[in-house]
Amino acid sequence: MAREKFVIIGGVAAGMSAASRARRRNPDLEIIVLEKGQHVSYGACGLPYYLSGEVADWNELVVYTFDYFREKRGIDVRLGHEAFEIEPGRRLVQALRPGSQPVAIPYDKLLIATGAAPAMDIPGANLPGVFTCSDLASAIRSREFLERKKPKSALVAGSGYIGLEVADALAQRGIEVVVLGRAENVLEGFEPEIQAKVESAAGARGVRIKMNSQVTQITPSGEGVDAHTAGGSEHADVAILATGLVPRTSLCEAAGITIGATGAIAVDDRMQTNLNGIYAAGDCAQTQHLVSGKPVYFPLGTTANKMGRVAGENAAGGRARFEGIVGTLATKVFGLEVARTGLSAGEARSAGFDPGFVTIHSVSHAKYLGGSALVATLLWDRPSGRFIGFQVAGEEGAAKRVDAAAVALHARMRVADMLHLDLSYAPPFAGVWEALLIAAGVSVKESGRD
Repeated sequence: MAREKFVIIGGVAAGMSAASRARRRNPDLEIIVLEKGQHVSYGACGLPYYLSGEVADWNELVVYTFDYFREKRGIDVRLGHEAFEIEPGRRLVQALRPGSQPVAIPYDKLLIATGAAPAMDIPGANLPGVFTCSDLASAIRSREFLERKKPKSALVAGSGYIGLEVADALAQRGIEVVVLGRAENVLEGFEPEIQAKVESAAGARGVRIKMNSQVTQITPSGEGVDAHTAGGSEHADVAILATGLVPRTSLCEAAGITIGATGAIAVDDRMQTNLNGIYAAGDCAQTQHLVSGKPVYFPLGTTANKMGRVAGENAAGGRARFEGIVGTLATKVFGLEVARTGLSAGEARSAGFDPGFVTIHSVSHAKYLGGSALVATLLWDRPSGRFIGFQVAGEEGAAKRVDAAAVALHARMRVADMLHLDLSYAPPFAGVWEALLIAAGVSVKESGRD
């Protein structure tokens, strides 16, 4: 009797998490992973730190090698195999393989984990000296250029967290950096006080930020490039594009797989698409926001790994569920830790809430032990008093403070319920009154529920 066959398209976070979980769930399952690139199972979130040189060798970012999966876990990983068609009626995946004719691969269960692509197709993006930092191969090419050409100036297109991480990485190399962003402020989705703190930190590191400056075209100029915007142009020796991500869904649309309201693949809490036996997970799929109750596209490694694990469990016969996320994100740029969870004020209004919010200033830990400044914003729904969001920034000890807030969001707590949370205190780690508790207290007073 032939073994049941589980085929996975995409071999990074979601794909390899699914493959590993499916193997543990069903040792007899035949698992085939089709990866169009030459690398699997690497830490994509570490790419900016490889670009800066903090990570010396790209191999340090690889969690498990291609050989490990094949030899130790019995997973048939096929590098350089790009799927170009799914035939649900025949349960076939058509793929191109290096130096050969297309191959038809049958499946019993299929997972689509095709990830995301750069959001903007900018004319000139393929010029020499223009790079992305969207996958390991592109990061390797970028760093080789930096070390070979030793550019003096760089421009980064994009002012989200990836763009700012890339800008920080380049600045650490002593390169003069300008960031060109399309929006009014950096880090869309963060509140103004935190955005201002980030922009100030960038300026202190010598990084120029120009907002309302969406890059529309890149042209060669001498030994470098010019990036053109509606307001003029910027010249630099090298350009890195970090304009955001969009889900890769072309395979799915052609196969009749439903695309959700966010533009990503629609799945249920078992990662099942609308077609029987076909799952989707990772940066190509949408999930449920547990605060807004609406579908959301939130491409992060943490979410991708969880989604992949659930998809692999279910493809192998299990009944796992992934209920969704609360939108937790943390980054470190220009010496500043920045984090958020839940909804921003704008997102809350779009979701039908009537948000109230307060911003407080606190310290990372006792001042007599060198505690540094923190700024935090807490948001709640005015009619219900429900806690709906928290954001924080500071030079140290800021980012992980968001985790307690994320737990409170999962628990659907009201702000008043948070006042007496038994959070840790010791002078080296925190003040007697934690920033989250201070913000909760002010919020209760502001809401008139004191």
